[in-house]
Amino acid sequence: MTDPARIADLWHEIKSIVVPDLRGLFEEDADRLGKQVIEESGLRFDFSKTHLTDGYLAAFEELAQAVDFNGKRAAMFAGETINVTEGRAVEHTAERGEGRAESVAAAHEHKLRMRTLVEVIEAGALGEIKHVLHVGIGGSALGPDLLVDALARDAGRYDVAIVSNVDGVALEAAMARFDPHATLLIVASKTFTTTETMLNAASAIEWMQEAGVDDPYGQVIALTAAPDKAIEWGIDETRILGFSESVGGRYSLWSSIGLPAALALGWDGFEALLEGAAAMDRHFRNAPLRENVPLRAAFVDQLYSRCLACQTRAVFAYDERLRLLPSYLQQLEMESNGKSVKADGTPVYGHTAAITWGGVGTDAQHAVFQLLHQGTHIVPVEFIAVTEAGDALDPAHHQTLLVNCFAQGAALMQGRENAADPARAYPGNRPSTTILIDALTPHALGALIAFYEHRTFANGILLQINSFDQFGVELGKEIARSIERDGANGFDPSTMALIELALG
Repeated sequence: MTDPARIADLWHEIKSIVVPDLRGLFEEDADRLGKQVIEESGLRFDFSKTHLTDGYLAAFEELAQAVDFNGKRAAMFAGETINVTEGRAVEHTAERGEGRAESVAAAHEHKLRMRTLVEVIEAGALGEIKHVLHVGIGGSALGPDLLVDALARDAGRYDVAIVSNVDGVALEAAMARFDPHATLLIVASKTFTTTETMLNAASAIEWMQEAGVDDPYGQVIALTAAPDKAIEWGIDETRILGFSESVGGRYSLWSSIGLPAALALGWDGFEALLEGAAAMDRHFRNAPLRENVPLRAAFVDQLYSRCLACQTRAVFAYDERLRLLPSYLQQLEMESNGKSVKADGTPVYGHTAAITWGGVGTDAQHAVFQLLHQGTHIVPVEFIAVTEAGDALDPAHHQTLLVNCFAQGAALMQGRENAADPARAYPGNRPSTTILIDALTPHALGALIAFYEHRTFANGILLQINSFDQFGVELGKEIARSIERDGANGFDPSTMALIELALG
């Protein structure tokens, strides 16, 4: 049980702690690095350049106990109905073998069917497949796109295109590259009613038909939690891969939604991804509060967003293979925790999710780092780097990349005084976290993504919100359907004028 009065008092205590200057923390505590670095699953998490201190850690640990973090974490893994607004369990961890026994067994059966289909495709039973066209949106596209781009660039198995945008330019570009006779179309939609996805899928079928493909639907696989709707659409039940209703869209890459990654990587690679995530699951489930890395990261998030009113958090991947990670995290974090009411329906006072944004180093250094170093906004920064190079070029490339990553964190913290020329002064005392990955393997990426999932959940628990619904995306969709059905009538003058000008 939680104690609202005690929780309010703890937030007051946390906010009243005097914020230290980063530059003195290492001098004040000779063991700061040892206390603020956690190594787990081939990843090194360095929080030492944040303002998190022993005092903050103790207070946040007490807050976690007051909001019943242990109980809510256990409830998630037990498959209890923690998504209270939609009356659902939250069981994406079951997809990688951690959770309620019945759900883990069901997920295992889905994986066996998925593996069989991968092997059937590899054997040529659906024809000579060279290209994979995956259409989905949101969680049905962002996760697979990240995995394929990060891990399968040199795999040489299939040419994969992930298309999410309903803008025909996106689909047309993929179709221009592909041979329709050698293309496998994957339609990914939890409900199999998503407007953008179904329109893209219909256009892809039309493309195949116009090219003279004898049986276009014979080259289609559906990934859905609504198999009946996929059958109605024309897909044979032998080519439908299901997943549980309790797996949310933005947490679904571990399920059949990950099929394009399984095809691009091969099954062994996909299994290694799941194993990496499961390793992080076990850490999150069993590690003590203070040593629990997703919870420690959530403490840092709350310190900056809730206590110091930082409205954004920047993520910079110093590895080209992780260029899509910031986009993936935008959905994961902002769709999960961009809420204004608690799980009990009462208002939240103060910030919830930070606005997640970012880019790729070193490109971002020549674009946005001016603001980070000398602007008036304080932006917590997260650096992600990989020790082992992903290229076979002169090692100077990778060395320069890593040196720049580490230098940026040092510069943000240290700053530089310049009384004679204020335009060249750097205030310093600006926080950053660094995540260092040994090598960008499927196992490591699985652990990294699971870390971010659990961090998002931990933030939701500390804020007492439900991280697993997303009603904020519905209103705009409803209005779009209304316009398509009834036209411009009944809207504000601006909207009606736009509709008349653009649509006639």
